[in-house]
Amino acid sequence: MNSHCFPFRQIPHSTRLFLDYLDHVPTVQLFYPRSAKFLEWASDEASRVSYPPERRKQVAEILRRQNQDFGASARTLENISAFANGALALVTGQQVGLFGGPAFSLYKALSAVKLTDEARKLGLNCVPVFWLATEDHDLEEVNNARLLSAENQLERVSTSSRSVEDAPVASVLFNDEISQVVERAQELLGESEAAELLRECYRPGESFGSAFAKLFARLFADFGVILLDGSDPALDQIAAPLYREVIERAPELNCVLLDRDQQLQSGGYHQQVRITDSSTPLFLMQDGSRVPLHLSGAGKFTAGKRELLSKELLDIAGSSPQSFSPNVLLRPLAQDYLLPTLAYVGGSAEVAYFAQVGALYEAILSRVTPILPRFSATLIEAKPQAILEHYKLSFSDLLRGPEALRETLGSRLLDQNLQNSFEHATIAVERSMQTIQDALVRLDKTLVESAVNAKSKMMHQLESLRSRAARAELRQSEVIERKARLLSNALYPDKTLQEREVAGMSLIARHGKQLLNALLAQVHPDCVDHQLITL
Repeated sequence: MNSHCFPFRQIPHSTRLFLDYLDHVPTVQLFYPRSAKFLEWASDEASRVSYPPERRKQVAEILRRQNQDFGASARTLENISAFANGALALVTGQQVGLFGGPAFSLYKALSAVKLTDEARKLGLNCVPVFWLATEDHDLEEVNNARLLSAENQLERVSTSSRSVEDAPVASVLFNDEISQVVERAQELLGESEAAELLRECYRPGESFGSAFAKLFARLFADFGVILLDGSDPALDQIAAPLYREVIERAPELNCVLLDRDQQLQSGGYHQQVRITDSSTPLFLMQDGSRVPLHLSGAGKFTAGKRELLSKELLDIAGSSPQSFSPNVLLRPLAQDYLLPTLAYVGGSAEVAYFAQVGALYEAILSRVTPILPRFSATLIEAKPQAILEHYKLSFSDLLRGPEALRETLGSRLLDQNLQNSFEHATIAVERSMQTIQDALVRLDKTLVESAVNAKSKMMHQLESLRSRAARAELRQSEVIERKARLLSNALYPDKTLQEREVAGMSLIARHGKQLLNALLAQVHPDCVDHQLITL
C-alpha cells in the first residue's frame, strides 16, 4: 500500500473557507483559534478542558449501557472505564447511513483512533468516541447506499422504511423489506465477511441507529471505539441546563450568530447555515416530528403553528428535556457539554459549520472546541491503477469529469502519426502567429489584438478538430468506453470523491476488515490534504 498527499486546492468544489482553514491563514484565525496541526497544540488544549465529575459518572453509565447493547468488544469497555476514570474524548460523528454510509464514515472513526493514539504518545489520557447522529431527520440522506459490484458498477440500494414526516431517524424501524435490501447488497458485494455483517446487523425491528451502531461495534472492535447514540433520553436529562440556557438567552444568541455571519462575510467567506432574526438553534418535538423553534417576540416562540412563551419552554426543559433537539449549530455544543472533548474530527462541511458554531461556543461554554480535518482518501485498486498507468493518466485527469476523461482516453488511442501532426500543427501556429505579432508591433500596434484573436480562433479550431478526432476514435472503441466508466465509477463517481459516494462496506467486502488496520497506518496527522492510496 502506497500513498501520497493530493492538495485539496486541486479538487473541484473545495471551499475557500476550508482551504484557508487548512493553511490557517490570518483571515480564518478569528473563526478557528487552533490550526489543523493537532500535535502543535494538543497538550495545551488538554489543560483547558473542564468537565464536572458528576456528569462524567452519569455519561459513563450511559456509554456502558449503550455499548453493551451494541455488542461492544472488551477493548471498547476498557476505554469506557478509562473515560469513567478521567480520560478526555477525541470525538467524531456521522449520520447513521444505511449499511454504515459512505466510506468517509469509516475514515472518521479511523481518524479518531489515530489522533487518540497520538494524544497518548504525548502523555494525554484519551479515548475515541463516535457520536451517532440519530436525531437528524433527513431520511433521504441515510436511507440508501451506493455499492460497487465486482464489475465496478455502482448501484444504489435503499429501504422504504419510514416514520412520520421529519421524525428523527432513530425512530425509523426497519420492516421485513430490509431483508430483501440486504439480499441485494449481498448479490452486489459477493459472499464475504462484509455481507455477513450486514445480515447480522440489519434486521427487521432494528432502527437506522441501532443497526449502524451494531455494525460499527463489530468493525471497530479491535480499536476500542466508543459509540454514543445522541437520541438517548438520558442524555437529554443531563443536557437540560444547556437547553434552558439557550431558551433564556435566545435573542442574545441570535444576535451572536448574526454578528458571526457579518464577520464571515467581511472576511470574504460564505454563510454556512442561514440565520434570520427569528432563528434559534433548537427543534421542538411535536407528534414525533422535529419542528424548528423560532423567536416571535419578547419571550415568545413558535414551533410550526404552535405559539409558546419562554416560561412554557423552560417548564418543558425541566420536565421532559427529550422534547428538544439541537440543530446543526447547537449539536456540537450539546456533544461537548456531554463529553470532555479534546478535539472534534470532521469533514469539510463540518469544518465550515464550526466557523459559525465557534460564536456559540464562546457565548455558552467559554471554550471553542478545536476541529480537525478527518482522514480523506481515494483508494486505487489494482485494475484502475493498471488502466491509469497504461494510458499515462493522472488523478487530475479524472477530476475533469467523465466526458473529458473519455476524450483523453480517445486521444491516447489516435494514430501516432496523427497525434504528431496535431502537435506539429499546434507548434507551427504558435510560432507563426508569434512572428506575425512581433512584426505587427513594429508596423502598427493596434493590429496586435486582432492577431491575438486570430491565433485564439485558430487554436480553438485545431483543438476542436483534435477533440472530434478523439471522439471518432471513441465511437470505434467500446473497450475504451468501458475503461472510462470503470475509472469514473471506482475513483470519481458522478464527479464526486470516491469516499463520499461509495459505501465503505464495498471496500470491506473486497479487502476484509484488515483494510481498516492498513488504512490506519496511512492516517498521518501532518497530512491534512487528500490522500491517493494504491492498494
